[in-house]
Amino acid sequence: MQTWPVQDAKKHFSELLLASITQGAQMITLRGKETAVLISVTEWQRLQNLQPSLKSLLLEPSTAELDITERGKSLRRTIKLFE
Repeated sequence: MQTWPVQDAKKHFSELLLASITQGAQMITLRGKETAVLISVTEWQRLQNLQPSLKSLLLEPSTAELDITERGKSLRRTIKLFE
């Protein structure tokens, strides 16, 4: 991944944009600190499709079984304060 100081990224934006399309992600730094990454829209869409949305996770049938104790039936430890 090529790194571009923000000043160079501004001056050579067309080159930066072309590099993100042809070479992959391009890192942009601000005062020497990694600040942003420019990626192509194709890469963005690919990344968006990798992670399911919260809605899809909640709506999909679960394969895990949960052991949920019936309300009021859980084991409780009693503490005797006064004897």
